[in-house]
Amino acid sequence: MSPETLDDAKAFEIELDRFLVSCHRDPLRYVLGVWDWGNGQLVGEIGPKPWQRQFLLDLGAHIRDSAFNGFDPAPTVKMAISSGVGPGKTALLAWILHFLMDTRPDCKCRVTANTVTQLETVTWAEVQKWGALKLTAPRWRINSEAMYALGDRSNWFAVRTTCAPENAQAFAGWHNRRSTTANFYDEGGTIPEEIFEKGRGIEVDGESFQFVFGQCSRRSGQLHRAVFGSERDYWDHRTINGYEVQPSPILLQKYREWEELYGADSDYVRVHVQGLPPNADELQFIDHPRVEGARLRAINNIGDEPLVAGVDVSGGGSAWTVCRFRKGNDARNLAPIRISGERSKDRQLIVSTLNEALNTHKIAAMFIDSAFGAAVVERLRLLGHTQVHEVNFGGDSPDIHDGNMRAFMWRRMKEWLQHGAIDPKDQRFADDLEGPGYHLDKRDRLILESKESMQKRGVASPDDGDALALTFAQAVRPDGLQRRAQWAPVSSSYTG
Repeated sequence: MSPETLDDAKAFEIELDRFLVSCHRDPLRYVLGVWDWGNGQLVGEIGPKPWQRQFLLDLGAHIRDSAFNGFDPAPTVKMAISSGVGPGKTALLAWILHFLMDTRPDCKCRVTANTVTQLETVTWAEVQKWGALKLTAPRWRINSEAMYALGDRSNWFAVRTTCAPENAQAFAGWHNRRSTTANFYDEGGTIPEEIFEKGRGIEVDGESFQFVFGQCSRRSGQLHRAVFGSERDYWDHRTINGYEVQPSPILLQKYREWEELYGADSDYVRVHVQGLPPNADELQFIDHPRVEGARLRAINNIGDEPLVAGVDVSGGGSAWTVCRFRKGNDARNLAPIRISGERSKDRQLIVSTLNEALNTHKIAAMFIDSAFGAAVVERLRLLGHTQVHEVNFGGDSPDIHDGNMRAFMWRRMKEWLQHGAIDPKDQRFADDLEGPGYHLDKRDRLILESKESMQKRGVASPDDGDALALTFAQAVRPDGLQRRAQWAPVSSSYTG
């Protein structure tokens, strides 16, 4: 279909509108008809691959089943893909975005990816590419930040949004009762959990869609839960093996090189070729089975175990101030205290909250990270809480095998998880424990991945994990044997 085959431009627009109406519940029809496959800039392109066709057919079936009537909320369509490198996930994402925008007046879509670079140079670039080539291109404007309908910019649009945890609020508050709202998560395997939490707000009204595509490089997070984990019964999910989707000769050669380099059964090949999660996350310090075991394990405690608290104090921004409690093998029954980064700027709020906890619970020792918590420690001790101690994460480790105090505490926590118990419902905490990577320095000492490094690769700051780790800073005597004289500050000079 082209303008040249019709009497004039007006007749073409009428015919185009009829075509779009016919595609409302048929995304495959839309994709096959709105682009001029095999011609112009699409010479050599024959349209969707078989797996992409099947995905579009299934999407159409979900749309028909949800039967949105323009008034009553429809069930959210949730679709997830875990694949290796190169099968065409991002192109499919762009086609679906354009399908929704072209067939649903006042549609609102949000697009994000795991990093700013991925979002700018790959995901949104693909949206722009296919937007420029479609028959409806004159009806739209697509710039570096947004796509919107000419004449209705404020109501009919798609925006690209970064997935930095501090930007999570941008994913909240979207409601579109009479039309369609959709979230697109590209390379969703490492997008922070806060983003998905806020993004669920679109599911309460109108016609809503959630799409999560990516490589499942971690055994945690939304993509893993949707395809392989606890939410797989609630998502239309699929795993795409690169070998099975007509890879190009160059890509096929790359797959074979990876198999030779890393091994056909390696985690690298599982993730980057087969679309499967790793058996253990690459460079992951605490493995998934260990965390899952602690979530499912019954608590087995000796009666006189001391109650210990660990406090990771936030410097603001996306990090939270978290206080977690542990009584022997039990880190489950006493709920943590969590204060947002914004509220953590009020240091008096932190002091008063911890003071209340110390007055309410029989806490034998409270260990606080000194980076942003030194003043908090000082104030609490002035209030009479001599069981409060400062810990320097970067200080010397009591164990020669650990590069610093933080690595020492995380190693002890990792060992404890083999017999300890944590809350099975606290997914955020589980993700934190599995988040940090590690390496060995030139002296073969353990170096835990920094929060800054984790944020650069799109993994949330492990505030809850650091808080529990602090409960392992120093041995604490059982309740009946406490002696005030035993305590000394835990700092860079601490030697055990």
